[in-house]
Formats: sequence, structure tokens, C-alpha cells
Amino acid sequence: MRLVKPIATLIFTSMAAPVAHAAEAHGLPGGEMSLLWAIPFAGILLSIASGPLFFPHVWEHHYGKIAAFWAVLVVAPLALAYGVPAALEAVLHAMLLEYMSFIILLFALFTIAGGILVSGNLRGTPLTNSALLLIGALMASVVGTTGASMIMIRPILRANDDRRHNVHVVVFFIFLVSTLAGPLAPLGDPPLFLGFLRGVEFFWTTVHLLPETLFVGGLVLAIFFVLDSVLYRREGGLPKIADPTPDSRVRVRGLVNLPLLAGVIAAILMSGMWKPGGGITIAGVLVEWQNLLRDGIILALAFVSLAVSSREYRAANGFNWGPILEAATPPAAIFVCIVPVIAILQAGLDGAFAPLVALVTGADGAPNDLVYFWLTGLLSSFLDNAPTYLVFFEMAGGDPQALMTTLSSTLVAISAGAVFMGANTYIGNAPNFMVYAIARGAGVNMPSFFGYMLWSGAVLIPVFVLASLIFFL
Repeated sequence: MRLVKPIATLIFTSMAAPVAHAAEAHGLPGGEMSLLWAIPFAGILLSIASGPLFFPHVWEHHYGKIAAFWAVLVVAPLALAYGVPAALEAVLHAMLLEYMSFIILLFALFTIAGGILVSGNLRGTPLTNSALLLIGALMASVVGTTGASMIMIRPILRANDDRRHNVHVVVFFIFLVSTLAGPLAPLGDPPLFLGFLRGVEFFWTTVHLLPETLFVGGLVLAIFFVLDSVLYRREGGLPKIADPTPDSRVRVRGLVNLPLLAGVIAAILMSGMWKPGGGITIAGVLVEWQNLLRDGIILALAFVSLAVSSREYRAANGFNWGPILEAATPPAAIFVCIVPVIAILQAGLDGAFAPLVALVTGADGAPNDLVYFWLTGLLSSFLDNAPTYLVFFEMAGGDPQALMTTLSSTLVAISAGAVFMGANTYIGNAPNFMVYAIARGAGVNMPSFFGYMLWSGAVLIPVFVLASLIFFL
């Protein structure tokens, strides 16, 4: 029974959330819509960004109500202005298209990764720490940044619990594992999976974002190694701290989940390659066979993981349903609120966002990749990166075939900005704050919100400036 309530809540949430494609489906007149339609979108994003940080108690107990409030502020006016059928069609598109697949994948990766436990302990030397960060970064492209963070944060905390200087280890863990390692596959970070659902090929990100990811991630890892080496040498002359977790053999437990992860990847690849045509039509909305099969397989694999994984391993990982429910509910409102925003953006220079469209467009009419990278990135630093990605994806034309070919550099800039700069703040990417909370609970004196931004400003911003000059200028 303990599992029934959270899972039922998750399914209900999924069924209640419209998606960005709804704007296309019911043909909202974006050219006629004012900026007032964007207020609920801004409101839900600011609520998500500020709630956990500035009023955590209220947010923890009422985030569902807050999300519903902003969603109603869109749905009700849409029904009044354009008719109930148009508003209902938006909801139907949401339930059957992007959001359902989005949350099923997130649920599956979270569930399967939660059954994998890294036990034992190593000594937190600069070389060991760098290796653990690298392993976590590589893992993120397969299990997502949230899954990789969940699996690897406790081993790295144990490895460094006898060091006087260990705050920087967690900060760089957030940089690398929780955020920067996400761009190499649609599984890595939610924005990229939304891109996949929009028609971006599965391995497109792997090929086209590899140079940028290797450069940024490699440079940040090198900075960490140098900094950790300096601090490690300084600790040599200081009194030792008794190690609360002595070194022991490292073992990976819950290996039964690895083939389940492989099954998730196979299901996604199948949906991109197998196009049988047709599907199930519900109230005029076609749900294609390959997408039905993909989501069914992924959901089934998640439940298999729950059945076969050890409860002991999940408990050691601190596994609970709170993070996935919070990751599902507010984004449902985001997908509602973004519908009119997407419609306005589709109007281009004829819409209310014309100044913003002009800002990312060069004098010759071509997209300005440098502006796309920084604008997407700066917004993703403080707002949810998935809707930010969708906004700029549409601003760049919204055609996946064009964005993968003639405008590929623009899609790279949008993807890199949305993923990379989520590391700039605790609220820039979902796992960041989770890692912060776990580290605080383990006794690490983590920096404040603005203290963390001093770290990211000193380390990441110069790296991003250099990367933008090399790849997007």
C-alpha cells in the first residue's frame, strides 16, 4: 500500500497536464495574443525557482496547489477566449503526447537508479575524487543527472568525510555529475528528451554536443584536480580527523537493474527507428504504435525494478517518492502555462515576443548562436531548463529536421546553454538542490545560495565564456 499512493498520484498528475504541442493542435492565434498570456508561465517558473529556497515549508506542503493555481489561470481564460473544445483539446494533447512520455521516462530512471547501490569506501585523494566524478559524469548520460547524483553522492561523501576541506568536492560534484554531464544522450537531461520527442534523433546530441561537453567537462574536472591537490597537500600538516567510515572494498550492488536500464535505452531507440504507421486515435488525437509500445515497456521495466530490487539497497540510497512527485507535479503546470507562450513564439516577428525574436536573430536574418547560448543558459540558471529549452527551440523555428541540419549549430547552442548553465545555481537543475540537502545532512558545511553562485561565477562562467568564443562566436 505504501507504493500505491505515490504511484497513483504520479499517474493522475500525468493525465492532468497539457503540453506545448497543444498550441499547434488547436491553432491559437499567437499573432493576436498579448504578453498577458505569459504571466502564468512566468509565475509558475518563479514559484518553482523561489519556493524550495525562500519558503520551503509552504512549498513542501502546498506545491501541488500552487502549480494548479497557475494552470487554472491559463486553462480558464483559454476556454473563455477560444472555447471549451480548444482548451480540452490542449489537455488531451498533453495527456497523450509529450508530457506522458516525459514523466514515464523520469519515473523509470529514478526508480531503476534507486535500486543500484555503491557500497564500501575509498580514501578521498585528488586522484580518487577525480575518478569518482568522472564515473558519475559518464553514468549521467545513461541514468540521467538525477540518477547519477543519487547513486554517486554518498560514495563521494564517505570518501571525504575525514578531510578538513571537502566543501569544494560537493560543489564540483554538482557542477559535473548533477549538471554538466547531461548533454550526451536524451536520457541525460529532461530538455534533451523533450527534443527527442519533438523529432531530434537519439544520437544527434551524442555526436554534435560531444566536443562542447568534453571541453567544458574536461576543463572543469582539471580545475577540480588542481584545487583538490592543493587543499589535500595543505591538510598534510594539520591534525588528522578520525575517519567515521574506514576504507573498505567497494562493491556495486543491485546489478539486476543494469539490464533494465539497457531495456529503457532499447525501447527509446526502437521508437525512433520503428515507424509502423497508424496507432490509436482518441478524440481525434493519434497516438502512434511505437510511442505506445515505448512508454509501456519503460513503465513495465520500472515496476520490474521495484519488484526485484532489494529494499535494503534502496534504503541505503535514501530512496523515497518525494523527489519524483515534486519533479512531476509543478512541471505539469509548466506544460499548461507554456501553451500560449509557444503560440506567441510561433508568430515570430508578428507576435508579442518580437523584440526577443529580434534579439536572437542577426542582421542577415540568421540565428545568432552566441546569443542563443547565453540567453538560454542564463534563464536556465534560475528557471527550469526543460521549458526554457522548449521556448528557444520554438524561437529557432521549431522544425527538428532544419535544426538538426542547416541550423544544427543553433540547436547545439540551445542544448548546451540549457544543460550547462543549470550548474550556475542550486535551482538551475533538479539534482543540484537534492545533492545540497544530502551533503548538509551528512555534515558538510555547504555554501549558501549566493555563496554557491560565487563558486560557479569563479569557476564556470570563465569556462562558459571560453567555450562560447570557441564554439558559438
